[in-house]
Amino acid sequence: MGLISNKVLVLAVVLAVALFLVTVWLWPRLARRGWRAVVGRVGLLLVTQVALFAAVGLAANRSFLFYGSWADLFGQEQDMGVVVDHSAAAKDVQVVEKQGLKVPGGSRPEVGGQIQKVVIAGERSGITSPAYVYLPPEYFQKRYAKSTFPASVVLTGYPGTAENLLKGLKYPRTAYTQVKAGKMQPMILVMLRPTVAPPRDTECVDIPGGPQTETFFAEDLPKAVSETYRVGTKPRNWGFMGNSTGGYCALKIALHHPDRYAAGAGFSAYYKAAEDVTTGDLFHGDDRLRKRGNLLWSLDHLPQGKSSFLVTTSKQGEGNLKGTLDFIKKVKSPARVSSITLESGGHNFNTWNREIPPGLVWMAGRLSAA
Repeated sequence: MGLISNKVLVLAVVLAVALFLVTVWLWPRLARRGWRAVVGRVGLLLVTQVALFAAVGLAANRSFLFYGSWADLFGQEQDMGVVVDHSAAAKDVQVVEKQGLKVPGGSRPEVGGQIQKVVIAGERSGITSPAYVYLPPEYFQKRYAKSTFPASVVLTGYPGTAENLLKGLKYPRTAYTQVKAGKMQPMILVMLRPTVAPPRDTECVDIPGGPQTETFFAEDLPKAVSETYRVGTKPRNWGFMGNSTGGYCALKIALHHPDRYAAGAGFSAYYKAAEDVTTGDLFHGDDRLRKRGNLLWSLDHLPQGKSSFLVTTSKQGEGNLKGTLDFIKKVKSPARVSSITLESGGHNFNTWNREIPPGLVWMAGRLSAA
């Protein structure tokens, strides 16, 4: 049974409740004096508390996916290393493994699509990062054999894992169901975390003398994917979306690179690059770069392209309401902006799962396959 499976959570809850009832039932017998009674009381209380904390911890982990497996929880290596060939003849996208979507008939790519685990090597940035690519069923169907598809980069927050996008936020399954319902066109998803130079949080900027993360996302990634899959190279073929840090990155890259991305969607995004112990010195004293990392400043002082933006917030429960309203006010033509404002929500998976389905529909509506 997997760490995030329903069976494990239910078993933990049942065990905690059972131990609590056993403690209540046996307490009168253990109320006597003597070392055996004392040890019995201490033992029952200790075991019950451990079971209770385990149930709460499993529930929290299932909601936020801090750990995706038992091996991840106990710090064990789960996958073998992947050899990446950096020679001139090597591909910028190397497929490591393939899996079907868990839908009826999903083992057949033309029915359920396919999720490919890949390694993307950045030609200009020198950054290499693992990712998942979701190819919709239409990609494998004969009538679409010569068709191109729009694509969107999807990022987690920091320090999330790309698996969160598959399991907790369910991007591929949501895209599949939205297409089936006739609400959006088929779209390729390129899913990864913003931490492409782990463990550092680079905030998707080109750090002087450090990781060139902005170059990786703005130039290397779309080029590598377009050369590997049937995706166009024009801005209208590409979108960028994400939550939290990933949302900031999505808006930042779309704002600063309208020649690469036609749309950016930020779920619970913030609007200024974080600077803390996880980021280190991002700008090396360059005030121009620091200001550019502030999206509200960029909207006021830099030319706005034809990009479309989607921003989300909640009236209660999220700290980005004011920043989101300021962002909306500052977007000027030819750029466009849309928003989702929930009555209440938090900085969590539950909130994002309420925003991702309409967000995917919005994104697909802003992109073109041709």
